Parts: sequence; C-alpha cells; structure tokens
Amino acid sequence: MKDEIMIKPWLDEEGLEELEELYVPEYIEDIGREVLKYYDFNTHGMTVMATKDEKGGAIWRIDTDKGPFSLKLLHRRPTHSKFSLGAQEYLVHEQKMRVPAIIPTKDGEKYVKMGGKLWFVADWIESLHQLPQDLEGTKELCTALGEFHRLTKGYVPPEDAEVVSRLHRWPRTYERMEKKMDWFRDIVHAYSEMPASSTILSVLDMFQEQVREGRQRLENSRYEEIVAKGNEVAGLVHQDYGWSNAQMADDGMWIIDLDGVSYDITIRDLRKLIIDRMHANGEWDIHWIREMLAAYEESLPITDEVYEMLLIDLSLPNLFYKNIKYMVYSPAEFLNEELELEVQSIIKLEEQKWVVLEELANDRNGGVSI
Repeated sequence: MKDEIMIKPWLDEEGLEELEELYVPEYIEDIGREVLKYYDFNTHGMTVMATKDEKGGAIWRIDTDKGPFSLKLLHRRPTHSKFSLGAQEYLVHEQKMRVPAIIPTKDGEKYVKMGGKLWFVADWIESLHQLPQDLEGTKELCTALGEFHRLTKGYVPPEDAEVVSRLHRWPRTYERMEKKMDWFRDIVHAYSEMPASSTILSVLDMFQEQVREGRQRLENSRYEEIVAKGNEVAGLVHQDYGWSNAQMADDGMWIIDLDGVSYDITIRDLRKLIIDRMHANGEWDIHWIREMLAAYEESLPITDEVYEMLLIDLSLPNLFYKNIKYMVYSPAEFLNEELELEVQSIIKLEEQKWVVLEELANDRNGGVSI
C-alpha cells in the first residue's frame, strides 16, 4: 500500500519566493480533490481564498452542482481541530447562531482526515461583506462578539477531541511576557547598530515594570474565582476576531473561521479589539471604548470581576510586545527603520493609555458583581 503523503507548511519551500500570494502546492490541491470525492456533489471549480502557508492551512471556494461551499484544510492537530469543529456544530444546531453549517460527507461524517490533517466543507455565505471600520461598524462587531461569547457558554467538546483551554494560562502568559523583555534587551544590545535598537532599549525597563505590576494585580484579583467556575461556564474566545471574521450578510452578522476557538475568559477577545481600534485610530479614545463596551453589553453584561480582568489585561504593553516579539527570529532584518517608526508611534500611544484606563476604572468604581 502506498504511504500517505503528509501535509506540511510550505512558506519556506525552496524556490517559492516569486509565486503568487495565494499559492498552494499542487500535491495539496490533489489531496483536496480526493477529499471532495467523499461528498454528495460534483465540483466544477476550486478557488483559493486564503492560505496559512507558514502553518499549512488553506480555504477554497468550491463551485458545485448544489451551489457554492467552502473547503477548509485545518492546519492544527486533528484532535485540536475536532474541538473547533464541535464548537461550530454546537453553535449552528444547539444555539442557532449565524456561523456556517458543516456539510456532512456521504457517510454522515463532519470531516475527512487526509494528509494527516482534517478537512471539512461548510456553507458559503454569498452576501457576506465587511462592515465599515468606523465607530458604528465597530459597535456592530462588539454586539456580535458579545452574542458569540454568550452562546458559546455550555459547549462540551466531542469525546475524541482535545480540551483546548487558555483559562488557566493568564499567569503564565504574563510571566512569559516579562521574561521575553529580558530576551529583547539582550538582542538589542547585541544588535545595537540597528535603527530600532536604541528606541526599543529606551522603553524596555518601563514596559517590563508594567508587566510586573500587571502580574501582581492579576495575583490579587478575582482571577482564580473566575477560572474555578470551569471551562463550560467561561465560554469560548474566537482568538482572531475582527473585520475579516465577523461580517454582515443579508440576514445579519455572521462569524466565520472558528478553527482557533479556545475556552478562556472571553473578554480577552474584546481587549484585542479595543487595542486594535486604538492603534488604527492613532489615539486612546475613552468615548470609543465606552461605546464598544456598551455595544458588547447589549448581548452579554460584563460582571465586575471580568471588567477587572479587562482593565488588567489592557494595562500590559500588548501592542509593543506584539510588534517586536518576532525580532528573536531574525534581528538583523527585523530591527529596521520601519520598526523604529512603528515603535515610536506605539510609545506615544502607550503614554495616552493610562488616563483612559483610570477613567474606565472610575466608571465601575467597585460596583456590585452581577
């Protein structure tokens, strides 16, 4: 019997530098065509819509005699992928949420395992379009995010799936961020001649101290009370929520690309969205954040203990960390003039943040937990 070809990431394959952006190796396209034989439709077109070439994943639009569908190659371990597929099924069938329904195979299975990965087919929502990235569009995203978090509560994964949870990882995540500041310091000392090095070095002590303070605040918070309630009470974070993965259709907001979902304190998705908006706007705007919070709470009220988690998480230098962490892979290329300008703008943003966080803290002022 012929050995099965295992799918691998293709970003660093030799000779691929000049190929088109949505390139997928031919052997993976061939596997995809084999996968489609398990379904009760005839395919007459496959179009690559997105790739994760650094991880080994892709999405195709497929045109069939029964209409358009999506075909997705999930890059994670099969047992991990079963967790997200179970969540998608739960949201469609139990919670009646607008996420694409999974199309079963001829044998009634929800996926096909081939090339060492899971593949699945789902509805293609023709009328999807991105919302404007203004305040009103942002508020619609926040309301949909609150609904997603509310409806994911109670999810129990299939027995053969991993339990994917970040619920207990906050202390370790904060500790890792603090430790990596030491790594960054060593690197910019070693590459002191690079354009961005001196700017980064000038603020590392300050940002590292902010992480230490965040760790202390987390330790003194009601974090342990929250995680003690367990995964199912916590609900799921999307982890990649934004304009690409939450879109409007003729019948309302849809949330797509759920393959990264995890149990967590779900406010972390909103923290990421807030920081993304403040970065895009170039300033910390208390009005925008209050409107985002109010829109989110139209779907899911934020308890005082979860609000505390949001403020603690916002206090970390998340944007700085996100933008410089990849220096560890190729410092000589990464620490360039472009990064220096970006870091300078982030430093100005971070200076504005504290007044806004103080106002957000005063908005609650130790109210009673819901």
